Amino acid sequence: MTDHRMRIRRTMVERDAELAIVDEALDQLTGPGPEAGGALLAFSGPAGLGKTTLLAELRRRAHARSCTVLAARGGEQEQSQPFHVARQLIQPQLASTSEQELRAALGGWYSIVGPALGLCAPEQGPPPDPQGLRDGLDWVLTHLVVKRAPVTLVLDDAHWADPESLSWLAAFAPRAEHLPLLLVVAYRPDELPAHADAFRTLPGRAGQAPLPLAPLTPAAVAALVRDALGDHADDAFCQEAWAVTTGNPFEAVELTAKVRGRGLRPVEENAPQLADLAAAQRGSGLVARLERLGPSTVRFAWACAVLGTAIPQDIAARVAALGTEEAAGATTRLRDARILSAAGSTSDHEPETGLEFVHPLIATGIYRAIPDALRVALHGKAAAAVVDAGLGSSAAARHLLETHPENDPWVVRTLREAAGENLRAGAPDAARRQLARALREPPDFDERAAVLYELGCASLLTEPANTVNHLRAALAEPFDDPTLRQGIVIRLAQVLAHSDRLAEASESLAREIAQTPDVRARLRLQSEQFMWDAFNAAETDSPARSRRLARLADRLTGRDLTERYVIALRAWDACLRGEPVDVVLHHAGRVLERPFSWAHEDRGFEVPVLAAMVHMYADRPGRAEELFEAGTAEFERQGWRGAHLSFAYSLRAYIRYRRGRLVEAEELARSGLRLAERVGRRTPVHWYAIAILLTTLLARGRVDEAWELAQEHEFSAPFPAAVVFPDSQTVYAELLLARGEVRAAVAELEAVDRRLTPRGIQNPAWCPWQLHLARAVAADDPQRARTLAADAVRRARAFGAPSAIGQALRVAAEVAAPQDRTTLLREAVTLLSASPAGYELARALAALGYGLRDADLLTAAVVTARECGADGLVEEATEILTGMGGALPAAPPRADWVTEEEIRAADLAVRSEKEPEPASPDWVLSAACRKLGTDRSGLRAALEAFARSST
Repeated sequence: MTDHRMRIRRTMVERDAELAIVDEALDQLTGPGPEAGGALLAFSGPAGLGKTTLLAELRRRAHARSCTVLAARGGEQEQSQPFHVARQLIQPQLASTSEQELRAALGGWYSIVGPALGLCAPEQGPPPDPQGLRDGLDWVLTHLVVKRAPVTLVLDDAHWADPESLSWLAAFAPRAEHLPLLLVVAYRPDELPAHADAFRTLPGRAGQAPLPLAPLTPAAVAALVRDALGDHADDAFCQEAWAVTTGNPFEAVELTAKVRGRGLRPVEENAPQLADLAAAQRGSGLVARLERLGPSTVRFAWACAVLGTAIPQDIAARVAALGTEEAAGATTRLRDARILSAAGSTSDHEPETGLEFVHPLIATGIYRAIPDALRVALHGKAAAAVVDAGLGSSAAARHLLETHPENDPWVVRTLREAAGENLRAGAPDAARRQLARALREPPDFDERAAVLYELGCASLLTEPANTVNHLRAALAEPFDDPTLRQGIVIRLAQVLAHSDRLAEASESLAREIAQTPDVRARLRLQSEQFMWDAFNAAETDSPARSRRLARLADRLTGRDLTERYVIALRAWDACLRGEPVDVVLHHAGRVLERPFSWAHEDRGFEVPVLAAMVHMYADRPGRAEELFEAGTAEFERQGWRGAHLSFAYSLRAYIRYRRGRLVEAEELARSGLRLAERVGRRTPVHWYAIAILLTTLLARGRVDEAWELAQEHEFSAPFPAAVVFPDSQTVYAELLLARGEVRAAVAELEAVDRRLTPRGIQNPAWCPWQLHLARAVAADDPQRARTLAADAVRRARAFGAPSAIGQALRVAAEVAAPQDRTTLLREAVTLLSASPAGYELARALAALGYGLRDADLLTAAVVTARECGADGLVEEATEILTGMGGALPAAPPRADWVTEEEIRAADLAVRSEKEPEPASPDWVLSAACRKLGTDRSGLRAALEAFARSST
């Protein structure tokens, strides 16, 4: 047994209360019955108060109860090495597993978390986002806990854990009480980073607070002294030992060892010598004690201090420039001096992992005592040594961060390799630090632009303003690589656009287009410019851009991805402008003839989203959902679980809303909002999530709840510069109108008119601002209301989607003269009954039933509104129906699947060229359209898709 093991197994004093809590938590973890379960414990205190010793005893007791123990320790020198702690915790449990077994065990998470945990090399392709990686780590740890329960996870020196691991574990910690997991951390409270505040609050079952460790009392120090030196140690000597150590357990134990080593009798007359012996444990006293061991031992200790924790003796020897025998001798001398211990293990159950310092205080003292210039040089030697030992560029990078720039190409190359690995592994902050250091080296003249570009890519998510500066600096460099230049310009436009600076994004692309001679490269840049212009709500020459886009797209064949992007943007532009739906679907079909990736490495996801959304506006929401399901699955496979997944959930919610499936829409919208909150408020993804959830809540009749949500999330002016769908300002106006704030709603809707009309955006299927404004002004200016509604009907007919025409007709009837309402509503019902828009159909049925005092129509309205989850409309229509003496319809079980009768009706409609008579909707066919997610003209394709999905 090593001296280190004997030291941690010594009897602890004045820790009975803490050990009782440990035993209680372990009993709860391993006990039978419903009370069994996990917990979270944290021990806090300054250095030397016994946190490590307490955790070592906890681990011993956990092993004795047959717990699986996952252990890690933060290191002062390893803080810049991403996932250092996560690897210590999880890698030993999986490292011996074959790749095939790992892939089977981790499933889709293998390529996402494997690189972060050091289980596999990063794959080429887009990296996971940080949130997706944290979700993957959550899954892996949860899986391990369940599989190897009960589990005790112990993290010592949490204040020195790398930020990536610590932020993940702090967010995961509250789950411990819901798993067979005891999660225990120890930290110095004054040094715990802000992103680990979860450890300070401890949301445990009993609401317990972190357990602060107190210094030992004089009686406890006396017990330690007498246990080590004999019962004859007198009171004055023991009292002085307490005074010079201030009750610090580490210093008290080390002091007694020094007394024993000096052969000093523990009597009052020798008490004055204790102050000098205690001082030798820290600061200059520690340095002097080390120097007495000889120059080679000092160099070895310095090398170990630079290397950190779990120190390989052979690498330390190389850094110290010692031979094998010299290193062994230095190790022995440092162990005898109680500076180094032989292993990082704390029990017979755990393997030895290398050398380490007896206490972090000693490591810190020795590291800080190394002369500055020599410390920098030792880090440089350590970087080379770990690379030569096969530990990789990432292990070397933390040392290179501590060196001075010397214009060394090897340093630049190693840092770039490490940054690339970390970026693909999901640690962009670490990559950013490494590339910033590479830039200071500096790189060779012709390499500087590439380093700036990589730095911009690494800081994209966390520091968009700095990213812009880096990329602009890269463009200012003289270099001859046209592919690199194009990549820089495209990335610059992307970060400007995501920072709500869409006009600048377009301008940067326009400048590059003008000086790009290669036709294909110019087309790629044009596709990017068309995309960001499409999202710019303040674009000044939108009609001219639309004409240029139409001329270009109509000449393209879709032979490569760039051409397909341009054609997809043409389909989106046609949709916004209200061109015939056949034109929109024609261009969308050209794009989707071949698979269209949503997660292409050097493309955004925006254009594939637009290609899917045009199907929703064109009354093909079933096809839109099919595309979104494939895109969402691709996001999840890539580990994109932040903004990308939020957009996917929110827009899928919008599709469900348009289909009248409001309950499902609300669930998806809330999921999208939860993800958006993790990205940040008032970001584009947040605007989308709130707008769609508000729209859904209004449709469900929950106006007050919608207003509270809008207030909570500051959903009001100023609205984003980027195009959001549904349009944020229009949604806000609809909310004001629902609250009866008509004048304010009119002001907002007139502002929408001034913003959209000059851009040529006139499709009421995309933004029904005219319909809301017509309703808002109807009481004071009925003629204006009718003009607005009539124009909306005209635009909807030009577009040709039945749901858009039906909605416009319903509102036109609402503001029309009484004698004109029935005709308008009958047509609306007929059109909507052959569309996928269930909620709009319910509203039209209710309006027509009320106008005609027709109980059958009102009954149909109630049934349809119930199916949609439109609770407010159900209540309103029910009240009218019962007021007329009608019977409240029973609530039949809802069948979300398409019935055989509905399939037959749809098939008959496909084979029949006859359109339905305006006065006689086919309600079986109507149900088929809603369930298949299409209007009548899309039934053939929908039936084929349904048949494929059913086989």
